[in-house]
Amino acid sequence: MLSQTSNPLPLYVQISELLIRDIAAGRLIDGERLPPERDMAEELGISIGTLRKALADLTEKGLLERVQGSGNYIRQGGTTDSIYAMFRLELLGGGGLPRADILNVQRTAKPGDLPAFGTSSEATRIRRLRYLNETMIAVEEIWLDGDAGTVKRELLSDSLYRFYQKHLQFWISRAEDRVSIGHVPDWAPDVFGKKPGTSTGFIERYSWSDRPKPIEYSRTWFDTDKAHYVQRLK
Repeated sequence: MLSQTSNPLPLYVQISELLIRDIAAGRLIDGERLPPERDMAEELGISIGTLRKALADLTEKGLLERVQGSGNYIRQGGTTDSIYAMFRLELLGGGGLPRADILNVQRTAKPGDLPAFGTSSEATRIRRLRYLNETMIAVEEIWLDGDAGTVKRELLSDSLYRFYQKHLQFWISRAEDRVSIGHVPDWAPDVFGKKPGTSTGFIERYSWSDRPKPIEYSRTWFDTDKAHYVQRLK
């Protein structure tokens, strides 16, 4: 179910992220008792030790109560902030752990059809396939302003925001999404399952660091038969 090779996050963090997204989606509700640890570990294909590290992380975040001799119980009201907190796509049933396959990374001049962002006339373009668990749900194109730094493909991780913080020394502090209907781009690979030109869900995102202008602009075309966009308000 979870990747031990393609995802650079430690396996226990992947488990923690998956459970956090399930709690946020309401798939795991307050007071719900999780299956016995041995059963959970077997279902997820991981060791008991790895599972316990993930459960300890949830306990620290106030999302889990571990009752000796009784089991592990979900607790609402803790922090659901996570590495993928700004990833708003979920499986139709809720949740799902995000991951990505890189299609192309290229430094290029900003084309004329892009909205204004950043301060450079150049940008790094990153094209990716996106998954939730093992379900392919979207193709996306990210444009990072050329003044933000050099992007090396071999260092990219599933979470670009984590990559920015670790390798380019800035972090995304806020983002603005505009959700509408778009058409699958002509560069989308056949494995996406939606032919170029097909109408589908579409997200434009502007992302800011500590600079007055957006440092990143992205476009995501998502398969509405498999996923939906979710924004929760507190």
